Order: sequence, then C-alpha cells, then structure tokens
Amino acid sequence: MTKPTPDLRIAVDSAGLQRRIDELALISEAPAPVVTRVLFSEADMRGREYVRKAARDAGLAIREDAVGNIFARWAGSEPGLPAVGSGSHTDAIPNAGRYDGVVGVLGAFEALAALKRAGFKPRRSLEVVMFTAEEPTRFGLGCLGSRLMAGSISVERAQALRDRDGRTLDELRGAVGYSGPLGSVRLASGYYHSFVELHIEQGPILEAEKIPIGIVEHIAGPSSYRVTLHGEGGHAGAVLMPVRHDAMLAGAEIALAVERAAKASGSPDTVGTVGVFRIEPGAVNSVPFRAYLEIDLRDSRLDTRSKALAGIRGAAEESCLRRGIRMEFEEINADPPAAGDGKTVAIAEQVCAELGLRSLRMVSRAYHDSLFMARVSPTTMIFIPCRNGWSHRPEEYASPEHIASGAEVLAHTMARLAG
Repeated sequence: MTKPTPDLRIAVDSAGLQRRIDELALISEAPAPVVTRVLFSEADMRGREYVRKAARDAGLAIREDAVGNIFARWAGSEPGLPAVGSGSHTDAIPNAGRYDGVVGVLGAFEALAALKRAGFKPRRSLEVVMFTAEEPTRFGLGCLGSRLMAGSISVERAQALRDRDGRTLDELRGAVGYSGPLGSVRLASGYYHSFVELHIEQGPILEAEKIPIGIVEHIAGPSSYRVTLHGEGGHAGAVLMPVRHDAMLAGAEIALAVERAAKASGSPDTVGTVGVFRIEPGAVNSVPFRAYLEIDLRDSRLDTRSKALAGIRGAAEESCLRRGIRMEFEEINADPPAAGDGKTVAIAEQVCAELGLRSLRMVSRAYHDSLFMARVSPTTMIFIPCRNGWSHRPEEYASPEHIASGAEVLAHTMARLAG
C-alpha cells in the first residue's frame, strides 16, 4: 500500500469552495434555484469558461480535446509518469441542482490548491478533468466525453448521434469552436496511474447512517432502450373500445412491466425507469396512434439485469400482440458494471481512518464518468452525503462541512497516489 504522508497538513478553504459552487449555479438556462446546463448550450459554454478560470486560479495548465473535455494539470517532478486524475462534470439536466458533478470538479481544484498551500511536491502529475456531456440530455447517451476517452464508443457511432432537432455531434461541437478528429479524444494506454472522482452520493445511505464518506467499490452498469409503438388513431368518440389499437395503452403496460421486472430480478440493485413517454397526436379527443418510451435499466450484476430485460421484452411483445400494435425496440446502450480498484479503495479508506472520518464501502447505483475511467485506469469514487438522497432536482443539497471533508479525503488520496 502507498505510504501515508503524516506531515502533510491540508486545510481546505470550505467557504471559498462553497462560494465557487454557488457562483457556478447562477450560470443556468433557468432562474435560481434551478440549474440547467445542456451540452453546448449558451449556459454550458459560460460554465466551461468559469471552469477554465477556476483552473487558472488554481495555477493549473489547461488543455481541451476535440469533444470539449477540459484537462487542468499540475505537473509533477517526473511528468513523464502516468498522472493521477480526478474530476467530474458540470453539465446539468433540466430542473437540476447545483452539486451533481460540480462538487467533483471544483472540489478537485480545491484539493490541489490545498496540497499546494501545504507545500506538497507531487512526483506524478495531478490532473483534474471536466468531462463533456456526462448527462444524456442532448443525445440520449450519457458520459459521452469519458466514453470517447476510454474508446467505449466508436467514432462512427458518436458521429451518428443526433439531438431532437436532428443536429449531429460534429455540427454542435463545431458551432462552439471544438474541432479535430473525434478519434484523437481516446487516451493513450497508461495515461493515468489512477483516477478518483468526488461526488455526492445521490442516494440516502450515508445521511441515514450518519457516515461522512462513502468509498465506491462497485458501479452499477447502465442500459437504456427506445421503444416506438405504432397503433391506429381516430376520434375518441367514434372508435369503439373493442376495435381500438391504442398505442398509449400498450406503452402504459410496458411501463408497468419495467417496474415489475426490476422488482422481480432477484437483485436489490436492479432499477428500471421509464423516463420519457410521449404520445401522438396528444389531443384529448383523439386515440393515440403512436407512443414513444425511453427505458433506463441498470444493475450491479449483468445476469439479473439481463433477466429483467428479458421480462420487459416479453411483456412488451405480449401487450403489442394482444392490442394489435407494431413495436420497434432499440438498444441505446448496454454497459457492463465496473469494479473499483482494490488498492485505491484501500488507500482512501486508510486516509479516512487517519483523519478520524467514518467511511463505508458502497455500490454506486447511479453511473458516472468513473464507470468508463475504470476501463483505462485503476479507479474509485469518494461519496459524500446529500440531504434526503435528493439529486437531479433544485432541492439537491450537500453541506459545506461534508464537501470540505470530501475534498480533504480526495487531496490526501491523490497525494499518496502521486508519491
């Protein structure tokens, strides 16, 4: 195990870190307290400039790649060695809060600033990444930047992505000044020695157990699917019930099947959600002739996730056959779970013990950019509590004390990994 650094006295500027979190929250497509920053929107671009300024204020060297991932580096005494990385994202889904992802970016900047103030001299370089498009809002696919960095999505598939208005990734990135081949985003083998992401838990466990730090040893694997249902429309008063082919009712049965299948999988970590459900024509006096659903299905185990998917597909086929509906069932992504690196987990755990902070080894049921960083580097995550487990809503909250503790644990962990 990496040796501790007992003489390193790290003081996190909690008030300064909270101020920066609050300032970034004001950069939004919606008025406070709502935070919305969709990929390559005007708010996203202003948020990126805020991140660049925060990196410069921390004395870090900045580079950006062809898809807009931002890298901020503190060069070590042996800069040719693989670096120790940290970071997260600052894009935000509509009607979100101020802490998701942001704590991991601005908290990592503060961790490095605290190490500098303490006089630490890293052997390996330390680098903070702000990942592009962790949220799936624009293209329906999350973690776009880290997927490309890890080579987990092909250039061809990335170029085929389109938003609701039919705009491609190349069109959108070019419009805001990002150019160059997407293939250049992939990291060279051995780029990172290790990667540690700081994040709010987005769940209730740490708060309920009154534990300030969670250390992630497993990240659930996400999958998502588009379902398009084609029925027959008609006047709501004229089409009699026995002869209807109502696409919305088939969609409703599929949505309920998602819930049943997740509950019956045999794994407590299986969760299924229908997060998008649209119907056409969307008139109160017309039978829906088309329904469109997007299903999110995730689990820490592939076997139970596959069992749930089979249950959903079977129920969907039965419902459509019975109702005379034509169905298109398309896979958007199906990513395997990731395991946290045992040595990196143990180092973070040791840091917590030495700082007198209780910690808990955890499963991350939400997925993060670390899911893909784990494919290129030993990886773990540091969780801090969030009130009521709330996230992806304006009421999202993490206390300044917990944020500071997370940044302190991150700083010590990165210091030990950097040598």
